[in-house]
Amino acid sequence: MKRKLLATVLVFAMAVGVLAGCGNKAGGTSKGEETAVDKIIKEAQGMSMEELAKKAIEESNGKTFYGVGNSSRGKSALPKFIAYLQTIDPNYNMEFEWQQPKNNKIFEQLSSDSLKSQGTFAMTLIQDGNQIQTKMVDTGILKTYIPKEWAAANAITPSKYEGFLPLQTLNKVFMFNNTGSASYTNCWDFVYEGSHPLFMGVDSEIVGKNFLMMLTQDKYAGWLKAAYDKLDATKKAYFEPTIKAMQTDAKDLGLGANGAYALAWIKLWVNSYNEQTDDGPICNILVDASAKDQSGLLVYSKLRSVKESASVSVNNINVAAYQDGYTGIGGYGYCHYLFLTKNSPLPWTACAFIAYMTCTEDGFEAWGKDMGGYSSNPMVAQEIEAKFNHSTAGGTEYPAKNDRGYDWWTSEGKGELVLEDPKYCSEVSFTVGSWIDVLDHYKAE
Repeated sequence: MKRKLLATVLVFAMAVGVLAGCGNKAGGTSKGEETAVDKIIKEAQGMSMEELAKKAIEESNGKTFYGVGNSSRGKSALPKFIAYLQTIDPNYNMEFEWQQPKNNKIFEQLSSDSLKSQGTFAMTLIQDGNQIQTKMVDTGILKTYIPKEWAAANAITPSKYEGFLPLQTLNKVFMFNNTGSASYTNCWDFVYEGSHPLFMGVDSEIVGKNFLMMLTQDKYAGWLKAAYDKLDATKKAYFEPTIKAMQTDAKDLGLGANGAYALAWIKLWVNSYNEQTDDGPICNILVDASAKDQSGLLVYSKLRSVKESASVSVNNINVAAYQDGYTGIGGYGYCHYLFLTKNSPLPWTACAFIAYMTCTEDGFEAWGKDMGGYSSNPMVAQEIEAKFNHSTAGGTEYPAKNDRGYDWWTSEGKGELVLEDPKYCSEVSFTVGSWIDVLDHYKAE
């Protein structure tokens, strides 16, 4: 019965995807139309930050700048940006408001604002690559601007760059309470019999669902297969029936050679995780001595706010991937992306602010002051590390807080972070995504 329902859901979902694609072509969205903002972006991509700053001063002096984002820290970066502009023109002044919609309402807010001839929001800082791709970029609501200095630091040509502009990559990593006797030395241990990791549900924070979809990409499915191969015979025997049962689904979903391993891991994960409302409570549970043997997948930077006491300590947890001999994925990474709106009321100022955040240490500091958030600009990343020393922040007293950095976390055989790819997520959202929805539906029953 489940199999029949799964097939029905997938057929329906794929049909919706086809109709949605046809609708975009027939309706003629604004994606293919060059707007005034598009023209400014083209010009801005060839300008230095100082040239942009002068344009911003001319455009926004005495006005109010409205931004919206998934991160509240845009509100901390804007005063610094204004101070930077005042070094060029001491008489410059700009008011600002920064909104952080809750419950994933940011997409609705931006969609509604896009219907105006001139929008309220100048730019956005937004997460969830799948919805950004399908709801914001494919529809022409959001526009990508690539700063000249950012492009130079990444050795790319702005006009030839494909993709979104990331401000930063954040990581969510596997951790476990070490006050008991449980051992987690392989990513498959988190879905082994009796394991119930703490995790924000796939409907609570959609980047978590993107993580699961990304596991089916050939690269990450291969990492899961390699980790499975290193398990002992007992654990292999436990997982083997589920992997075999997933072979047909993997073929039906058009996955690669190791797709069944990814689907098996996903199925076991969805069926076993202990759903929580936020990463903060997950962290608070795991660092308490009473949480013997419990594990979770949560934002690494949450460790920064742990208040040490007799029963609570960062030393009560292990970051799984930091253990000698740990095998497999250590967590996942997702980005905060920067965009202009298609009807931005202050496009030059938005470009200058985006350049400031992505190309200067001061502009990124609001995010870079904590471990687990990595600037997409390698030069800024170096400056942030030199200032905050995240790699040694915990010292010998709290080694779990010694951040090994983006390169380590994303390398095969090291952190093996699963990185969100917006295009891949959008491509499989109606197939793999619907398959995950079915799993989650039966779990909820």
